[in-house]
Amino acid sequence: MHNLIKISMVVVFTALFFSVAAQQDNRKPNIVLIFSDDVGWTGLSCFGSKYYETPNIDKLAAGGMEFTHGYAAACVCAPSRAALMSGQYSSRNGTLRVSDVPKRVNKPWLYKAIQPENLPFSEDIETVAEALKQGGYVTGMFGKWHINPGMPGVHGFDHWIESAGKHFDFHTSPEYEIKPGTYLSDFMADHAIEFIENNKDRPFFLYLPDFLVHKPHEAKEKLIKKYEKKEPVGGHHDPTYAAMTESLDFTVGRIFHTLDSLGLLDNTLIVFTSDNGASARTNPDGTVKKNSFTSNVPLRDGKGLMYEGGIRVPYIFYWKGKIKPGTVNENPVTGIDLYPTFLDIAGIPKPKGQVLDGTSIAKCLFDPDYKMPVRPLFWHYPNYGPASMKNGKVHYAYIPTDVLILGDYKLLEFYHDKIDHVELYNLKDDISELHDLSKKMPEKVKEMQEILHRLQKESNARMPVPNPEYDPNHKDTGAKATKKKKKK
Repeated sequence: MHNLIKISMVVVFTALFFSVAAQQDNRKPNIVLIFSDDVGWTGLSCFGSKYYETPNIDKLAAGGMEFTHGYAAACVCAPSRAALMSGQYSSRNGTLRVSDVPKRVNKPWLYKAIQPENLPFSEDIETVAEALKQGGYVTGMFGKWHINPGMPGVHGFDHWIESAGKHFDFHTSPEYEIKPGTYLSDFMADHAIEFIENNKDRPFFLYLPDFLVHKPHEAKEKLIKKYEKKEPVGGHHDPTYAAMTESLDFTVGRIFHTLDSLGLLDNTLIVFTSDNGASARTNPDGTVKKNSFTSNVPLRDGKGLMYEGGIRVPYIFYWKGKIKPGTVNENPVTGIDLYPTFLDIAGIPKPKGQVLDGTSIAKCLFDPDYKMPVRPLFWHYPNYGPASMKNGKVHYAYIPTDVLILGDYKLLEFYHDKIDHVELYNLKDDISELHDLSKKMPEKVKEMQEILHRLQKESNARMPVPNPEYDPNHKDTGAKATKKKKKK
């Protein structure tokens, strides 16, 4: 009888063990998205930098898949983040820029057109966090939000802390007591790790939008001194910026180590990317300008502009045992592709009644030889940079620009209330965008413009309208008057 009881207990415990194991095997995968701020395409050592040191991110790349043709959904942060959360073009979700004119424009007569205003980020948009939550995920966000209106809790996050603007002496929402000397990236990593530990037994979506390496340039003194002793390479030369990059890498390493120590790597997709390119500008010959604190070369220009340096960014996907280590993928991927990709691997249907402009790239992750069908990549950026008078003419830092990439070709359409001019580049042959082919290939321009204008219309793109105050002959005496006051 005693032996029969023992045998029965063994059978029961064995059945329970295999039942739990089966549940774990069938459990939806965890998803960790590390969304860095202003990290350019060459801003990691695994993407070519010989000055910045990123051993933990390099480890992700070596153990996973790099995408060489990865793009942010916008060339600045707010629209990039709104597109990521919505899975929609900026033109469709309504977030077109960081802040609206006329807040930073004090000379409206210099602008030929009035750019459309941002629309509020609607609560009717089902974010990727909300979609995953409805599919059984617990959701957490720790870092920079930058979507208005509504904090992360309104848009699908169960646990969240928001902060940006400072790396030291920062404030958070909700409010936390911060010890003096705490570094923002470390603080957010602490809470992200706590979130992982508390939810290790259920599927979770962790969104970690780190504020590094965005201005202000603030870093740990010990790391700054380390890079002060290091020889600059190319346009990568700033010790503080390099120290910030290494701190970002340290946070990535902490997240990876936590997942590893908890035995979660086999069932966790980790994605690392950036919201836009690094802040840098290039000369007409493609070299980096001297006053740039970093460089995207061989890419042209950087954050805020629609050339490759502004929108092409690193993408790394890691999933132990699922994604082949050390693979390099040339299929294009953009920020709006992440939403459908996450739903795809989680086995969750797309939200009913909501357009998702992106495409799942799940097949690319699991089959390195898979070639995606050629598809148009589209950006709508109806924004002006600051304007000024130079030699009697109005000079714009940049004017509204929409972009279409189709295969190897990239079309940039520059406009006010009407098209000003277009530029066409073959990115395969001319990644630096130095040779405009628009005059040589008018038929290609026409083909791509037709697709561009169709996508503008389909996504409800709002365009600039004529500015009734535009007057390049306006008598602007504001600057002189200010100088006279100072002299008095």
